[in-house]
Amino acid sequence: MKREIVINACLPSEARVALLEDGQLAEFHLERSDHRGLAANIYKGKVTRVLPGMQAAFVDIGLEKAGFLHVSDFYDELAALGQAADVVGEEEEVENEPDLGAGEKGPADASAASPAKAQRGRGTSGKRSFRPRVPIEQQLKRNQDIIVQIAKEPMGTKGARLTSFVSLAGRYLVYTPTSNRLGVSRRIAAAEERARLRSVVKEVRPKEGGFIIRTACEGVSKREIQRDVAFLTKLWRSIVKQAEAAPSGSPLFADLDLPLRAVRDFFGSDVERLWCDDRAVYERIQEFVGRYMSRLRSRVVLYQEQAPLFDRFDIDRQLERALSRRVELKSGGHLVFDQAEALTAIDVNTGRFVGKRNQDETILKTNLEALEEVVNQLRLRNIGGIIVVDFIDMAREADRKRVSEALVQALKRDRARSAVLRISEFGLVEMTRKRSRESLEQMLTETCPHCGGSRVVKSLPTIAAEVLRSIQRRVALNSPGDMAVVKLNPEVARFLYSDGAKNLEALESRLGVKFVLRSLDALGPEEVELAPVSAAASAGGAARLRAG
Repeated sequence: MKREIVINACLPSEARVALLEDGQLAEFHLERSDHRGLAANIYKGKVTRVLPGMQAAFVDIGLEKAGFLHVSDFYDELAALGQAADVVGEEEEVENEPDLGAGEKGPADASAASPAKAQRGRGTSGKRSFRPRVPIEQQLKRNQDIIVQIAKEPMGTKGARLTSFVSLAGRYLVYTPTSNRLGVSRRIAAAEERARLRSVVKEVRPKEGGFIIRTACEGVSKREIQRDVAFLTKLWRSIVKQAEAAPSGSPLFADLDLPLRAVRDFFGSDVERLWCDDRAVYERIQEFVGRYMSRLRSRVVLYQEQAPLFDRFDIDRQLERALSRRVELKSGGHLVFDQAEALTAIDVNTGRFVGKRNQDETILKTNLEALEEVVNQLRLRNIGGIIVVDFIDMAREADRKRVSEALVQALKRDRARSAVLRISEFGLVEMTRKRSRESLEQMLTETCPHCGGSRVVKSLPTIAAEVLRSIQRRVALNSPGDMAVVKLNPEVARFLYSDGAKNLEALESRLGVKFVLRSLDALGPEEVELAPVSAAASAGGAARLRAG
């Protein structure tokens, strides 16, 4: 598979990063100067409320909304000291790579920003060792200061999800100060290399804290690993020292900006080219690459053509497709995406694809093609929460099993953790997918001012009828005389002069008032201005109404 990274940073207000796989857009990341990503940032917070009934607390970290800290995400130092003998030197495998700005995910629970949450209750066997959890009201008090890290960025009306299991990502390792476990990425397949890396990290690691060996560490020398260990442990010590003097709500650590995070988390020997269209950012990337991965410097390319960089790779068109409700399949079938706040429904349709042999083969082929595109779109759109995929009904159990297994295999390309249930007889697959940052739709769109986010708007006949009722209401309150001027949206005015003319005439007859309609572009579809003819020309003589 040909992989390329494209960094568009020529505009000072924003940076965009695209990950391409065989020329197709696989992942997209955006960071604007007025809205930097917050995931993985560390703060000195103050507990504002403790909720025993929810076993959670709200923590003020200086943002607009307080962060949410569940008891499972809180590091109890006293309990940790009692368990220290159980965890020192234990090893485990880490399945997922880190998301940009989100830290490394642990194998047990993807809701944590660091692996420590998963690590504290697992051994190498993968079985949980259940220890009694201390109630949060016995661990946290109001106005208590604590160090927390953002595990999930604020989204919509929700504040940030917090954790005190801090993780600091380096180029080759992730340092977890609150855990002594040693983890290894499962993407490092060779047993000899895994053993070598474990041995090296054990030799150079400090007594306190754990490490995750990242995929990028494969083939790296002991000296480079030692440098990463020294850098990360020194960084943590500086954060702790800074927290001692900082006031509550202060930021203690901010992750790299998007271009450098992309280099740190994506750029490796499997990437053929890294393109950048801004010289200043390119030079920063060259410096970063030269420091941590000098053998890859020749793969960093400065794009200097006049045409936009994203146009060269047809990225903007693929983004438009990813924002569409309907996605066409090559066979002629299509997918339909319907997103709610916590659930996404994906419907698979054969469309114009009729197959060549029989119905069962046609349905199977469509479903197999659809599941590949479903996984691609989940990654690109960064859809999280509960996801229901409605595949076309398959009569044969063997076909359902094949689609289910193919879906699980395709999801291995996705760095975000997911859990999938078996496909039902009706072709339904229920799954969950974890994400820690905004979806593509949240990044690039905003609520429609006309439909209020419902994805529908009132029809013209409905709006026209409401406008007429609004006029009737106004006339009843303050009679305008025998004639009145009605200013309204041009589209509504055209409708009332054509299809709605009978309703307008009926209202005139009933009220005994002749209405003169005038178009006004500044008015919304449901807004109306009404004034007597005598006052129509005077400033301030019109009263703006909203229909309904």
